[in-house]
Order: sequence, then structure tokens, then C-alpha cells
Amino acid sequence: MPLYECVFIARNDVTQAQVELIADSMAALVDADNGIAPPAEGETATETSVKKREYWGLRGLAYRIKKNRKGHYMLMGLDAKPASITEMERLLGLNEDVLRFMTIRVDEIDEVPSAILSRKADDRDRGFRGPKPAGRFESGRKRGYDEREEFRARDDGPIGDFRGVEE
Repeated sequence: MPLYECVFIARNDVTQAQVELIADSMAALVDADNGIAPPAEGETATETSVKKREYWGLRGLAYRIKKNRKGHYMLMGLDAKPASITEMERLLGLNEDVLRFMTIRVDEIDEVPSAILSRKADDRDRGFRGPKPAGRFESGRKRGYDEREEFRARDDGPIGDFRGVEE
């Protein structure tokens, strides 16, 4: 069967659990169309049509959509029939909590995290970012001429002026 990736954006006033519920219902629809029975109570699904599923979090939108400035992003990698993808898109369009969705056909579904999640991990791992820029204190006040780092280092040195004359 063909492989697809679907990204949908849910409204910002719904919870993450509700976004997961929308994704679960779409996965169940695709699984049913592919002939995969839902798992029994208390069991986990051993076979599913959803090959990849990533929650990207609450992110800012490039422009306002239906008076929303933010939205919950969800990515799903699917192995499905074209008819079930059409039905899934129809249901996403009818759902009031979904602002936008986009489904594309892909050659393969990567198992590695997407660029969005890997960039988030890089942002969190930031450590020491180097010395503070010269010219400002923590308060934001401009430094004077004699308060720069090189002049403070000279103050700790030998007493006297720089012409070699001792006081």
C-alpha cells in the first residue's frame, strides 16, 4: 500500500489529550479500512497502519487562522489505501477542532524524529553560550569608557601609569 504523511493543526484551546484522541480516531479509521481489528480491552496494538506519530506541541501560526494565533501540531505517518486517506481527510475537514491539515504521499517513512523535534532537542541542550557581549551590564545600562573589560584587567596590574613612571 502507498505511504502517506499527514500533519494537522488543532485549535489552541483544546488539550493535548483531545489532539491525541483525534489522532487515535483517524488511526482507527485507517486501520479499519485496512482490515486491522482494534485491540481488545487492556491489550496493545501489535499491528497498525500508523507507522509514525509525533506530537509537535503548541506552536505559533504564521498567520491567524479562524481567530487562532497558536495551534497543536500532530504528524502521522500512514500505510493506507487511497480511499481511506480520502475519508480521513473528509473527517478532518468536518472536525471543528482541526484548523488545517495536509496529506502528502511519500516513498518511505523515516523512523528518526522529524526536523521539528530534533530542533526542539537542540534548543533545550543549550549550555554555556560564551561571555556576555562587551558594552552592557546585566541591567542593560551602557558601560562607560573605563568600565570595559580591558581597563578592569589593567587596574589589577602594577600601580602607576603606562609610561613606566612609578607613583
